[in-house]
Amino acid sequence: MVPQTPETESTRSINFLASAMPAEETLSELADLFHVLGDLTRIRILCALSISELRVSEIAELLSMSSSAISHQLRVLRQARLVRLTRKGRSSIYALDDDHVRTIFDQGFRHVRHSAPWGKDNSHA
Repeated sequence: MVPQTPETESTRSINFLASAMPAEETLSELADLFHVLGDLTRIRILCALSISELRVSEIAELLSMSSSAISHQLRVLRQARLVRLTRKGRSSIYALDDDHVRTIFDQGFRHVRHSAPWGKDNSHA
């Protein structure tokens, strides 16, 4: 017979943490989201859309890129549910998908401004 050892405080803490962790699939989805957000062009698009709803041609002009390059990035952002498309007549208008996206974007800005060694950037509210 193997003697049982009492559960230590550390073991109880680890067990609690393990039970509080989200499922691997959820963590994988979060990693995918951060991967999508890790592209400068997509961040620039999200920044523009945080200010105003825009057409592909307007985003392309603003970022000095081709419409096809912007369309590709918008497709990635739509698949990640970060932007939405609304059709108005012949026009396709893009906007941030919802307030969660705006919150993620705004919190990211707050974090980098707070962390910036050269001081806070006040160019985006």
